[in-house]
Amino acid sequence: MEKRLIIAILLSIGVLYAYTFIFPTHKPVPAGAVPKQGAISSATVAAPQPSAENVAAAPAQPVAAKAQGAASAKDVTVDTDLYTAVFSTEGAGLKKLVLKKYKDAAGPLGKGIVLVDETAPNRFALLSDSREFGILPTTVYGTAAGDLKLTDGNKGTIEFTTTTGQGIQFSKIFSFSGSSYSIGLTEQVQNVGSVALTGSVHLLQTSRVVADHKGQGRYEVYGPSTLAEDALKTDKLDDLLKAPAQYNKGVVWSAFADKYFMDGIIADKGSIGLVRISRPGADSILRDIATPALSVAPGQSAAAGYSVYYGPKDLDILKAQGNRLEEVIDYGWFAAIAKPLVASLKYLYKYTGNYGLAIIIITFILKLLFFPLTHKSYKSMKDMQKLQPKMTELKEKFKNDRDAMNRAVMELYKTHKVNPMGGCLPMVVQIPVFFGLYRALMYSIELRHAPFYFWITDLSAKDPYYVTPIIMGATMFIQQKMTPSNMDPVQAKMMLMLPVVFTFMFLNFPSGLVVYWLVNNVLTIAQQMYINKTVH
Repeated sequence: MEKRLIIAILLSIGVLYAYTFIFPTHKPVPAGAVPKQGAISSATVAAPQPSAENVAAAPAQPVAAKAQGAASAKDVTVDTDLYTAVFSTEGAGLKKLVLKKYKDAAGPLGKGIVLVDETAPNRFALLSDSREFGILPTTVYGTAAGDLKLTDGNKGTIEFTTTTGQGIQFSKIFSFSGSSYSIGLTEQVQNVGSVALTGSVHLLQTSRVVADHKGQGRYEVYGPSTLAEDALKTDKLDDLLKAPAQYNKGVVWSAFADKYFMDGIIADKGSIGLVRISRPGADSILRDIATPALSVAPGQSAAAGYSVYYGPKDLDILKAQGNRLEEVIDYGWFAAIAKPLVASLKYLYKYTGNYGLAIIIITFILKLLFFPLTHKSYKSMKDMQKLQPKMTELKEKFKNDRDAMNRAVMELYKTHKVNPMGGCLPMVVQIPVFFGLYRALMYSIELRHAPFYFWITDLSAKDPYYVTPIIMGATMFIQQKMTPSNMDPVQAKMMLMLPVVFTFMFLNFPSGLVVYWLVNNVLTIAQQMYINKTVH
């Protein structure tokens, strides 16, 4: 969708400007928090620096195995203001998590967004595995914790504990807040045996691949990303079928996200030594997060801490998590522009109570800011239009001598003090702002299920009756007819096809983006009427 929009805009700019200004011969120029507990520690030996060699690889798929004589598994439910999570003592894993403030459909019939929902124990989220310490993914843990209900920022913890055959007492401690999406997780290894042990603990997360929905709505963006070596790494699902992705240097966090929601594991003081992302099957992705090597002498312990995030890709909420987690939202090259625009949208929403109105206000403000540039651009185009008859004469006079014609044309520009690029450059300056706003509107969870007026009940979805795209196309046609041009009749007709192309492109665009473009066109028409009266 985005590639088609970029190509269309570049083509329109190329046809409109390059023909006249760059090649006078009229040849068109062809134009991409967890509490700070559980940092890695050991009472005996400091953990060595992580490397691919000292971090053992976990199985490609969690192995369904139970400790002998283990008790029956039970569930522990955590209910907060923001989500309901169900943990199982089998694997001390997360089997279900449902968000409360976000629904799968607009209106009263919408149900909470389900981020985790598994019945198979070997596919639970946040399973732990370590061959060296004898920790199995689906071992049944013991816990004295009961269900938790947390509100208004109240905090609570759940601790799961098991003892392995290698003499390791392994504990998983989850900490919660009633008003935060962040879940603290500490994995603690205590050596109650008589032999010193060294190993890594793997945290496993299986995510389902929803291939049937890819490219639609929430799943237009879908896949893993990792912040490592001070850069954001993204992996394509198809590439993972060919070979796993692996990161073992400077890993800050690893996440799996769709367009609006995500889960992520954030390191606490270097607790992530290795991230390995693979596709053990076509329908799933396995993310294996391993600690650096932990050395525990008899009677000693070591621990690794993480912050686990299950929630919305809301810019402000993600920023509050720290560790540059907000970079999971891909605003592209124009992030520096998109982020302030998102902040502006949210600020205006506080006063308007309607994101559609906020979009209109931002469009109006941008038009005012760029008015001097636009005024200069249209004045330059009108000046060029006036020179068209003389340009035609020079073409005829020097039709057999291109160099002479170019010299004569440049002399004509100089004499009449006309800049051939004057109509183009001011418009080009505005392109980054447009794409920044485009990304802001396209990927903002704030617009999801946000109503405008009348039939538009979701600004993140297409106009169900295609009214706004059709009106947008009509206003674009009027705008082009009013724009000064010195193109020949054939090229002018070609340019008039652009509104038709854009109309079909925008039929399935989010209605919030269409509203922006429509209002922008109306303001441009009004602006052009004003300029036509004042520029002679």
